[in-house]
Amino acid sequence: MNSLRIALTELRRITAGRLAKLVIVALVLVPTLYAGLYLYANHDPYAHFDELPAALVVEDTGATTTDGTKIEAGRDVADNLLKSGDFEWSEVSAAEAEKDIREGDYYFALRIPEGFSRTLTGAERLDPKQAQIQVITNDANSYLSTTIATNVTDKVRDAIASEVSEQAAASFLLGISDLRSGLTKAADGAAKLEKGAGTLRDGAGKLVTGAGDLEDGLNTIEGKVTDLPAKTRELATGARKVADANGEIAATGQRAATAVDDAVAAYESNRADLDTRLEAQGLDEQQRAEVLAIYDRGSAPLDRVDQRVGDVSGRLDQLATGADQVADGNEQLAGAMPDLVAGISQAADGAGELSAGAIQLRDGAGKLTTGARDLKEGLQDGAEQAPATNEELRDRIASTIADPVAIDSVSEAKASSYGAGLAPFFLALGAWIGGYVLFLLVRPISTRALAANQTPLRVALGGWLTPALIGAAQMVVVLVVVGLAVDITPVNWLGTFGFLLLTSATFIAIVHMLNALLGAPGQFLGLVLMVVQLVTAGGTFPWQTIPEPLHWLHHVLPMSYAVDGLRQLMYGGLSGRVVADALVLAAFLVGALLLTSVGARRQRVWTPKRVRPEIAI
Repeated sequence: MNSLRIALTELRRITAGRLAKLVIVALVLVPTLYAGLYLYANHDPYAHFDELPAALVVEDTGATTTDGTKIEAGRDVADNLLKSGDFEWSEVSAAEAEKDIREGDYYFALRIPEGFSRTLTGAERLDPKQAQIQVITNDANSYLSTTIATNVTDKVRDAIASEVSEQAAASFLLGISDLRSGLTKAADGAAKLEKGAGTLRDGAGKLVTGAGDLEDGLNTIEGKVTDLPAKTRELATGARKVADANGEIAATGQRAATAVDDAVAAYESNRADLDTRLEAQGLDEQQRAEVLAIYDRGSAPLDRVDQRVGDVSGRLDQLATGADQVADGNEQLAGAMPDLVAGISQAADGAGELSAGAIQLRDGAGKLTTGARDLKEGLQDGAEQAPATNEELRDRIASTIADPVAIDSVSEAKASSYGAGLAPFFLALGAWIGGYVLFLLVRPISTRALAANQTPLRVALGGWLTPALIGAAQMVVVLVVVGLAVDITPVNWLGTFGFLLLTSATFIAIVHMLNALLGAPGQFLGLVLMVVQLVTAGGTFPWQTIPEPLHWLHHVLPMSYAVDGLRQLMYGGLSGRVVADALVLAAFLVGALLLTSVGARRQRVWTPKRVRPEIAI
């Protein structure tokens, strides 16, 4: 009796009768019911989010920017969400949203509070704050609703942040453009300043020369006028003496004029007296006139003398007055001369200070010219470093700043849907469950073969072949259903099928080994081992996310390698890893069969525990 005959004998035993055949069919369908039904139900849940009721509360009343633009960010966000159709949105009040979420009518709500738009524009008023969007959830409705709502708010936040960032960047770039223009104008102004400073430097040089000449001239004058105060004082004294002498001469002339006037008056008086005496002598009027005519001959010289003396006296008075004025002028000149000499000395000192100041001005003008040149060059460099932009370029730059990273997703191996992502895990788990339930019907060790004194290895292979054949049928059915009915299509059909056969054969060998070595407790241990592998295989989340104390279990349990190999084959991943995973599973298969042989050897010997086991299922 070889291993194949042992397997066929066991197969005939478990298929004897119509009901037994139905049981075998049911066992074949167990992995399909488990993996296929679950993957069908979760094939693409994201496609049905539009059927999830969600509430939208809009309390924002808009705001006005500093340039007078009216914005209604809250209303825009709400309209975009309503148009998107991502969820079954209903716009309601805050009180209604909270009530309906408590009662389970909505899975979550987004509340855009009052002042949302004003907060977004706070940076323009130098009052930056984060705008808030409130998420209202109730995990009693669904725990995942909180995760979904968080993802929605993240997308809304990113969209708003991108828009706000684009507007801010556009304003910033416009400021840079204005800065460049201002720097260019400033550079032009600095060039003019440089030119003016050069002119000032040249003028200051001329001023230095003129101030030097002025200082020299004033020093010369100062040396010449040192004796002037004394000399003018002498001149004033002499002028006063001349004035005094002229005064005396004028007085003498006045006295002579007075004497002449007296003589004229006496002459006139004597004529009248002569006329009277002639009349007394008995002379008639004609006789008297003849005598008086002779008398009057002396008046002409006297009149001439009177006129000349009067003229001389007047001129002497003018001379005396002029001399007096000259004397007064000389007195004033003598009094002012010390101040004049002191002023000339001060002017000479001032000319020296002017010369020194002019030198400083010339040197300062030179530094100003150099500084203006450096300023001009620095401003020109700054203007050249500030990018020259137009409106179109600024818009493109602002758009890039707001959304700087474009995701170019290049997938080396890609699952087509959420269900496809879970398929490797649930196919592997279905293979374990399928193998596990088989030993509720199949005997792990053929007592007939043991009685026939067959070798332990032959007995082990014979006990494994029957469930392995049924397991192969399980894999055929589950792969066809998942691939065709659920539409989760492997990239490598043949490789996936072959790897599933290896996975099923390995898992059946492990469960077979546990039953052969431990009996009923081994069957229970197979269930425990399945639960442990559910946690450590990394079927849903990466295995690195499980608690660190469980990491070693991921590496030593077979389902980890089954899941990894199926991922590579179904998504088109690395063939090298598939070979490594297949070798690990083959090692588990061989090891399990060898340990089953040990169990078969032990069962040749009857013991009290074997006759009456402590635990029976």
